[in-house]
Amino acid sequence: MMRFLFIILSFLSIHTLVYGQKTEQEIIEKINSEAMKLASMQCEFVQTKKVVLLNDRMVSKGKMFYKQPNKLRWEYTTPYTYVFVLNGSKISLGKNQKDVIDVNQSKVFKEIASIMMNSVVGKCLSDKKSFKTTIKASNSEYIATLIPRTKEIKHLFNTIILHFDKQQSFVIRIELIEKNGDTTTIDLKNIKKNNPVNDQVFSIH
Repeated sequence: MMRFLFIILSFLSIHTLVYGQKTEQEIIEKINSEAMKLASMQCEFVQTKKVVLLNDRMVSKGKMFYKQPNKLRWEYTTPYTYVFVLNGSKISLGKNQKDVIDVNQSKVFKEIASIMMNSVVGKCLSDKKSFKTTIKASNSEYIATLIPRTKEIKHLFNTIILHFDKQQSFVIRIELIEKNGDTTTIDLKNIKKNNPVNDQVFSIH
């Protein structure tokens, strides 16, 4: 379950350093500016898990919805169903969302929820406590390599690589590399920003 939560966290985290003619502050201001305009977001995703020992890969698909200030739904639809919903101080997860957690009753979940939401609105950009980050660029992307600093994330991942659109400043691919060499890649498709999202999508049963 914690691994799943950190996948979500990784998707929402954007940390930047200096690249080319842009200073660190300029990049941060650009991403902050775009993040503050993000009232809602929805997309489809394809997740590919490569297992080194089995020389095999597993592909799953799903949908993601986000709405300011504190609503998120991450839903796997193929080949299995699994749903994670964050709505305010409540988190529900599982096939039928039967497991409900009050983040105010759990320090760990409260921290995760705070980081997730702060990342989306750009408040975590100057936070160097969680990751050591380097960044390079292609013609269309910034590619950020994150080395975990906290023991919780170090236990799960060796490296996290975020690809985000250079012009629109949102993540389009996440690569999660584990200590044993297994990798998980999540590609975001058909991204729609600021389209209406029904609050029922974020309901917690």
